[in-house]
Amino acid sequence: MTTAMLFILLFGCMLMGMPIAIALGLSSVTTILLFSNDSLASISLKLFEATTSHYTLLAIPFFILSSAFLSTGGVAKRLINFAVDAIGHVRGGLAMASVMACMLFAAVSGSSPATVAAIGSIVIAGMVRSGYPEAFGAGVIANAGTLGILIPPSIVMLVYSAATEVSASRMFMAGFIPGIMMGLLLMIAIYIAARIMKLPAQPFPGFGALARSGVIALGGLMLIVIVLGSIYGGIASPTEAASVAAIYAYLIAVLGYRDIGPLKGVAWRNGNEGMGSAVVRNGVLMLLAFPRSVWHPEVRKVLVDAAKVSMMLLFIIANAMLFAHVLTTERIPHQIAEVIIQWGLPAWGFLIVVNILLLIAGNFMEPSAILLIMAPILFPIAMQLGIDPIHLGIIMVVNMEIGMLTPPVGLNLFVTAGITGRDMVWVIKACLPWLGLLLFFLILITYIPQISLFLPEYIDKLRGY
Repeated sequence: MTTAMLFILLFGCMLMGMPIAIALGLSSVTTILLFSNDSLASISLKLFEATTSHYTLLAIPFFILSSAFLSTGGVAKRLINFAVDAIGHVRGGLAMASVMACMLFAAVSGSSPATVAAIGSIVIAGMVRSGYPEAFGAGVIANAGTLGILIPPSIVMLVYSAATEVSASRMFMAGFIPGIMMGLLLMIAIYIAARIMKLPAQPFPGFGALARSGVIALGGLMLIVIVLGSIYGGIASPTEAASVAAIYAYLIAVLGYRDIGPLKGVAWRNGNEGMGSAVVRNGVLMLLAFPRSVWHPEVRKVLVDAAKVSMMLLFIIANAMLFAHVLTTERIPHQIAEVIIQWGLPAWGFLIVVNILLLIAGNFMEPSAILLIMAPILFPIAMQLGIDPIHLGIIMVVNMEIGMLTPPVGLNLFVTAGITGRDMVWVIKACLPWLGLLLFFLILITYIPQISLFLPEYIDKLRGY
């Protein structure tokens, strides 16, 4: 009765158009008041604990702030230039370079919609000008943008870690090889399609131009080394790495690339100015600009926008944690686990059920909310069937990638529609051919656990665990 009431209230509120966070909180509070001995005071305490007792969750606002600075600045443009110089000369190379740029930006942002917005707003129009069909470019970017939640650091992985108390560092390690593999699969598919469709190739700019664009993009690329290097090397936790990433992203956008803030548009060197004079002048400029940059209108806007996104996500997490508390208190996951085990369902059969449930849920809910609702239910069952929790986490993340491309709530579809100015039906048709590739990738990830587990196990072996 309690289980039925909880889920009827949840889906009833959602069907009424209520925001997911409110629906989770209202259904949980109502169920507690009607069927539990818990008091209202315990509810407020649980909401407070949801966002303060999970140290991993502190990384989320820092990664969001880092992503906001990099998206506002010209990091995406510089990464695209480097990618085009590197592989643009191959047939279909501009589309392949777009995928490479998405992979690089994913490794510094942790967000799928941000990756689509930052890369797609530049490259889709560029592909059309170069002779690519617009639907082809839109489909490629919408699908490649999903790598934002698979290639670490990933906000969705942090949410899974908080919901299941699995190591966020190990999740980041596990996502690295699948993310590279998915990017390569997309590039191979693009190359085959380009040969069939006779898509153009860009002229090779030469190794000098490639080296120059690489050096210019190094400011953004260094963030990958700082974050992943410190986590994989055991130097910092994901939360500590996220805070460093936010500071570095601020410095590189405001004082390094100078795309926002008081030094916006100021060149590093003027005319024939010598290197020594340029270093001195820039040192003085940065010392003078640093105190003022914090209060600059453009910087303040980035801070406010990042704070809004962080508060929205943490509000969803707090209510979802309350929902998970009700599930655990009423032993709902354990009852479901007992039923599934009584069915005699093998691990491979359970994973089919998991994928079907998550693919359906991805049509109607935001990824973080799905993980926070489903992970407490699926996690105990997976443990009893001997499925590795890290493997389960990567399976769930890949399902969330597909959910970004399925209507009516696919976030990447909305972002792509906004960039292209097309309607949702056109965007969905553009994404469909590439969606099959993601489904094939999901099967590989589900039934070849070592794709996800090789790197964390190897690094554990190096550390002597």
